Amino acid sequence: MSSSIPVEVVYALPEKQRIVKLDVPVGTTAFDAVTLSEIDQFFDELTISPDLKLGVWGKAVTADRALEAGERVEIYRPLLADPKEVRKARAARAKAARDESVE
Repeated sequence: MSSSIPVEVVYALPEKQRIVKLDVPVGTTAFDAVTLSEIDQFFDELTISPDLKLGVWGKAVTADRALEAGERVEIYRPLLADPKEVRKARAARAKAARDESVE
């Protein structure tokens, strides 16, 4: 059995993205892989810290989750807008438009 496993760490902006392929020791956590990737040197706005929101293949994970061979760690950006507030505003606009068409 091998003592290292292949994983990827990814981060993306609308205009730029980066995938870093690594071989890490068995038992490496998601946060450890992000740190080892040094992906922050490609993005001025990215600071590697324990409060990063991480995922593996589109599912949120905690920073201390041990990785398995072939997994992709994704670093998530903060939301620009609260989805609930966006839906409320859209519903309010639709209601206002319906109310105007009834009058």
